[in-house]
Amino acid sequence: MNKIKPIKQIYSNYSAEDFKVWELLYLKQFNLLRGIVSQAFLNGLDLLDFNSSKIPDFIDINKKLKKLTSWQIKTVSNIAEPVYFFSCLAKKQFTSTCWLRTIKEIDYLEEPDMFHDVFGHIPLLSNHTYSDFFQKIGELSLEFIDDDFKIKQLQRLYWFTIEFGLVKNQDTFDIYGAGIISSEKEIKNVYSENSIKKPFNLSEILKQDFIIDKVQPIYFFIDSFDQLLDSLAEIRKLINSKS
Repeated sequence: MNKIKPIKQIYSNYSAEDFKVWELLYLKQFNLLRGIVSQAFLNGLDLLDFNSSKIPDFIDINKKLKKLTSWQIKTVSNIAEPVYFFSCLAKKQFTSTCWLRTIKEIDYLEEPDMFHDVFGHIPLLSNHTYSDFFQKIGELSLEFIDDDFKIKQLQRLYWFTIEFGLVKNQDTFDIYGAGIISSEKEIKNVYSENSIKKPFNLSEILKQDFIIDKVQPIYFFIDSFDQLLDSLAEIRKLINSKS
């Protein structure tokens, strides 16, 4: 496991440009998400008091999350490698960077910054069912921690649910995956004819490789967050069967 030193968010270090970047990104994504994002995500924005004019203060967010679901933001300087990341999830800790892209990078960034980590992921950690599933993925990783192949299966599961998942809403889909929520290109792609939308299928997901640096060709949709939580026994069984 690589050694990632937790750091602190020093709020006074944010510049006027940082606040402007947060505002521009927040307003753009919020407007794009109108009518197509999970209601649980919108509830999370309200519960955690997210808005365009203020970069989230992790101390304040952690106080609110503690009361709601006991989750916490664990601030790190860079992307955590899978085993460390999953191990944190088991302890209800979500690793997040605290730096923001520059104005020049507003439309494209090679690696996730705190807008993806915080705007994309944190609001749904206020939802009990979703966040319970999130934690259980971490707990499963502790069972498979010495098996790279099994950890890869969990990465695929994470990718097609937490990062790029959709939830059924009558005859259409709502977005709940953070990788879609924080990306204009993904939002447009998911509702286009260029992408395939499939029902949640664990056997298929655990075999499905994913693409990091391009928009997704395939998305999987669930019926509800309960479906994710109820699938945990099958997830363990299928991953163990692939030894």
